[in-house]
Amino acid sequence: MTNRELFLAFARFEPVPRIPRRASYTSPLAERLKQELGMEIHHRYPPDADVGPGLTPPAGYRPPDYTPYFPDYVGKPGFTIDGNGCGHLSHGYYHFTEYISPLRKASDFCELEQFPIPDRSTWSDTAMREAVRKAHEEGRQASVFLGHMYETAWQIRGYEPFLEDLLVRREWAEYLLDRIAANNRVSAIAAARAGCDAIWCGDDIANQNAMMFHPDLWRAVMKPRWASVFEAARSIKPDILIWYHSDGNVSAVLDDLIEIGVSILNPVQPECMNPVDIRKRYGKRLAFDGCVGTQTTMPFGTPADVKRVVRELVETLDGFNGGLMLSPTHVLEPEVPTANILAFFEACDNPLG
Repeated sequence: MTNRELFLAFARFEPVPRIPRRASYTSPLAERLKQELGMEIHHRYPPDADVGPGLTPPAGYRPPDYTPYFPDYVGKPGFTIDGNGCGHLSHGYYHFTEYISPLRKASDFCELEQFPIPDRSTWSDTAMREAVRKAHEEGRQASVFLGHMYETAWQIRGYEPFLEDLLVRREWAEYLLDRIAANNRVSAIAAARAGCDAIWCGDDIANQNAMMFHPDLWRAVMKPRWASVFEAARSIKPDILIWYHSDGNVSAVLDDLIEIGVSILNPVQPECMNPVDIRKRYGKRLAFDGCVGTQTTMPFGTPADVKRVVRELVETLDGFNGGLMLSPTHVLEPEVPTANILAFFEACDNPLG
């Protein structure tokens, strides 16, 4: 069974010869693993799912100049601006940064209208199409990451200001969301036309215990916009798979996510939701990618603990009949022992051994 066949079988709840698995690593951990293993970790354990290039700017493209939004930060050591115009101030703690939102002080709607969000409708799909063609030629699955919506909006506006907008200035929040959703829709259509097997997207809309805001607010504001993105892709490629990410306990909106077409849920944090309970509730309507805790098992367990967790997940979720890709529920941080990472892959590849 090729990589692509394995991925499609997992997502469609068909029997698999082995449990698909993947992991991602912070740069310091990846470097440590390379030194200890004598090779890149991805070379030793190639992931069974990954994303390729998305749309790319046209020749001669010049990104917006966001520096005027950060007069107090430009030039400071560790300060950078990402492609969405959000500032990041590093305090020297790995990949964690302080977010500095460009519209954090906006006091008039026109400031939102004037904020430059690049329009992807003029961007090229050449690299995407070539990556899909090559992946399929080599028997690999082809996926594209569309982006976020809620997360991008609050990073541009500011976390608390955006939540306030949702409650007292709804038109402000919806204006930003509409512009972001339009770009995601363009990318989704391009991915479908290119023949991608899946599109990846999502938002961190929940904390450890519940949603960040009332589920009805998500249903009113975010749900229809994601639905339009998924519908646009499936109008072109009806069998394209929808992979959706949110950390935390999103059980309140799982029915809604399935309703609008989500096929694969990531990461199904075991510290927040019980994967077995979710599987009993939804059966073959929702495949899982994740389930191995990065707050518990991976950093603090022993190799034996890791293998036990993998074995229990495979058994209780009937993994050999599809619907289960095992992965740590977030990027692995530097404190994760090498032995635990090796145990994870060994157990995934031989869970009954």
